[in-house]
Amino acid sequence: MTETGFVHTVRPRYAEVDQQGVVFNAHWLTYFDEACTRYFGHLGYEAAEAFFKDFDVMLVKAVVEWSGPAGFDEFVSIAVAPSRMGTKSFDLRYDATVSDRPVCVGTITYVSVVPGSHDSTPIPDELRARLDAELV
Repeated sequence: MTETGFVHTVRPRYAEVDQQGVVFNAHWLTYFDEACTRYFGHLGYEAAEAFFKDFDVMLVKAVVEWSGPAGFDEFVSIAVAPSRMGTKSFDLRYDATVSDRPVCVGTITYVSVVPGSHDSTPIPDELRARLDAELV
């Protein structure tokens, strides 16, 4: 599990659980995206103000590793922390648990882009410093 000071909690809705009684695989990326937004808020970047103005990122790679069930209306805790820093990209790791039981791990690579474009750019210094401070 990621050693992090930030944890976001989600509760799977009925429509997000498949006939096997577990969160359908595609929903993990939605949960991780929501946790990412709240993580940037934890870093001091309010989504409505910072994204598209101070910096922007695009997902370039996602790895999702399922390890156990999470079901309807359970409390799923998602710990978020940076796990790799590059010049223009970084990885965030998402460790999802239900009652401290591992259920899913995600590693997502984001590339820094010029706000309003698809052009990659070095990670802004302020953002880099905040991510570096929490690197695991």
